[in-house]
Amino acid sequence: MTGDVSPVHDPSIIRQGATYYVFSTDANASQGGFLPIRCSTDKVNWKACGFVFSARPSWISITVPGATELWSPDISYFNGLYHLYYAASVFGTNSSAIGLATSPTLDQTDPSYKWTDQGEVLASDSGSNFNTIDPSILLDAAGSIWLTYGSYWTGIYQQQIDPATGKITTGSSVYHLAQRAPSVANDPIEGASLIYTNGYYYLFASWDYCCLANYMQDNYKIAVGRSVSPHGPFVDESGIDMAAGGGTVLLQGNGTTWGAPGGETAYIDASGGDLIVFHALNLNQNGLHDLFVNPLGWSNGWPVIQPQGAAK
Repeated sequence: MTGDVSPVHDPSIIRQGATYYVFSTDANASQGGFLPIRCSTDKVNWKACGFVFSARPSWISITVPGATELWSPDISYFNGLYHLYYAASVFGTNSSAIGLATSPTLDQTDPSYKWTDQGEVLASDSGSNFNTIDPSILLDAAGSIWLTYGSYWTGIYQQQIDPATGKITTGSSVYHLAQRAPSVANDPIEGASLIYTNGYYYLFASWDYCCLANYMQDNYKIAVGRSVSPHGPFVDESGIDMAAGGGTVLLQGNGTTWGAPGGETAYIDASGGDLIVFHALNLNQNGLHDLFVNPLGWSNGWPVIQPQGAAK
């Protein structure tokens, strides 16, 4: 790909009309705004298209003191608005919160374009057994909306969203979807993305480690399981439940030119072609995080990450 494709971390993608939009984690606290946006009409040539926020929402300093950057945005469309869920956290802790911003359009030439922060959706702290980062939205086959979230601690969770507010539905059940096997120290699983297609719900997750001091030790990889229910159990190709440590590895680094792929978002698009976006380390450029936008194919009911530029 060409253009503004790095540094990109934890990308999420959506198409409005003929334009694709990618939202991603802040590169640093002095980049000129919060939650960068990139645009493309061909999924190959990308340009910078500004930021969601010019200033960090004020509620974050109260709910998550010490958080300086915004992470892992997820873009979706429902109830007549684009919904951007995002996270604020103190690195390496579960002092975290998920927030929400909405806009009627993604087209910056439209007079109605405006991101409105809706505040906190969900939070965790040192007393919690979960971590509220890496939000992801699912619209299930019945039209209900679900927020999937989680990082390390006890893994990936899910709660229902009220479409009118974009916030957690009052009294929503909490579903536990995935974690690593007991033999895997620290429960390194995060970055969940949940989609529905081909009669199944597919749960993608990032396994193992990113962002270590020595990037050559990063071993992030993308795993998946599937279920006939939006709440699981999500089993891998061997029939092992992801809540019991299962998961089929879809993609891992090659150790020579690129490494540690993860932070993925799967996107089902019947007219434009299904996609998966993720970041990976460019090992020829000191581990710089590059954007990947790859076709998502299907074989015997399981996803296949196809080479960039492949036909849908």
